[in-house]
Amino acid sequence: MKKLYIFLLFIGFTLPTFAFTVVLDAGHGGHDAGAVGTFSKEKNINLRYTLLVGDMIKKNIPDAKVIYTRDKDVFVNLNERARIANRNKADLFISIHTNSSKNAKANGMETFTLGVSKSKENMEVAMLENSVIKLEEDYETKYEGFDPNSVDSYIMFEFMKDQYTDRSITCADFIQTKMIQTSKRNDRGVRQAGFLVLRATTMPSVLVELGFISNKEEEKFLNNNENQVKMATAIFNAVKDYKHELDKKSGVTKTEPVKEP
Repeated sequence: MKKLYIFLLFIGFTLPTFAFTVVLDAGHGGHDAGAVGTFSKEKNINLRYTLLVGDMIKKNIPDAKVIYTRDKDVFVNLNERARIANRNKADLFISIHTNSSKNAKANGMETFTLGVSKSKENMEVAMLENSVIKLEEDYETKYEGFDPNSVDSYIMFEFMKDQYTDRSITCADFIQTKMIQTSKRNDRGVRQAGFLVLRATTMPSVLVELGFISNKEEEKFLNNNENQVKMATAIFNAVKDYKHELDKKSGVTKTEPVKEP
């Protein structure tokens, strides 16, 4: 019995403890390609950036745990993505996407938090991302009659109160600022819109739009390996800064930022 106690005590001191859990969500996947450009698909871009960010967090923040909603080319429905974050009691949820527009000149990066779409443009982005539910079986029942293409369905977001709004916006500001500083591309700002993938999460949550795959120049930018590492580094450093904000009162030592290549 004494040996068992010593063994359990030893295990307690040697097993890693995680003070901060991040769920990284690569948008789309599997039979859901997301937006499609001239030579690439959104699902693959999203996954590439997500895995890079996760790898940097794991290597540079010892007390952080990274969980992926998907780490390969598979389809995961929107509700399950939120459930993964909730089951793991995540401290932060980041959904990574690539934008698209009928206007081939549309460009730039933006970061969203959950809220009311205050412009037609924001509404269109939310509709585009939410339309993935139509690829799910019996989506009308699962999402209680929500129609991603109907403006009326988005009225519900006007009555939703998110206790994590302030922290979500703080994180979104960090991410947007770091991405623009690194890329020097068009800053579309931090916005709010009715994204279903953010609706059911019970922690600060943001959705990142890396750029427009419908813009030929931006598609090339998004698929360039060097740019991918730089942008992933920017998002990582934003997560690091956000975590530092949470750690201030606890006296935790600040994690050193990863230098951009």
